[in-house]
Amino acid sequence: METVSNPTVQFFGITFDLTILAMSLLTVLIAFGITFWASRHMTIKPKGKQTFIEFLYEFVRNTIRPNLGEYTNNYSLLMFTFFFFLLVANNLGLMLKLQSEEYNFWTSPTSNFMVDFTLSLIVAIVVHVEGIRKRGLVTYLKHYVSPYPVMLPMNILDQFTSLISLALRLYGNIYAGEIVMSLIISLAHSSIVGASVGFVLNLAWTAFSIFIGCIQAYVFTILSSKYIGEKVVEEEE
Repeated sequence: METVSNPTVQFFGITFDLTILAMSLLTVLIAFGITFWASRHMTIKPKGKQTFIEFLYEFVRNTIRPNLGEYTNNYSLLMFTFFFFLLVANNLGLMLKLQSEEYNFWTSPTSNFMVDFTLSLIVAIVVHVEGIRKRGLVTYLKHYVSPYPVMLPMNILDQFTSLISLALRLYGNIYAGEIVMSLIISLAHSSIVGASVGFVLNLAWTAFSIFIGCIQAYVFTILSSKYIGEKVVEEEE
């Protein structure tokens, strides 16, 4: 399998991946465009495109309600944004393969670990900001040393492992899916027989990858709501 890389550019000593930046922007535009289109001229009795967007929104609400309880409405739009962004991003790389001999120009943004880590970092920031907002800084910090101060390092480590695992789970599934698809496409280009086998395998793997991409959007959303719920629900009791 040929080795290609994403085109990059240096700016003030920082390397920017142009493919990931472009695909992330495209994901945002697609997600916003679909939401904007489906939410125009809404009626009391939903139909057509309105039914689609309301179904997704209600699905997210029902998904996060067990974790957020009475605070579901407070975070439903945030969780819907995460879910819909990931729904598009995870499957974007399956649409086509666009590359030259040296560079790859099309991929799922979430096949890049830093994109997934950034999403996880946003969740972590929301988790701690909401925890502090609900309980106050001093009371919130006491939680990490109560009831045993010796548990402080373990409690801090737990926050980091949750952040990393949230990103790695998403990255591993999407990146592996694109690697396998590249191998199948290489097989399809190897011979006439390989083309026939590769075509069938590609159809099967694409369908499976779409399923995995949707599942990962669901898992990321439900885990994010769980982490937030641990701060704003349990600590309020």
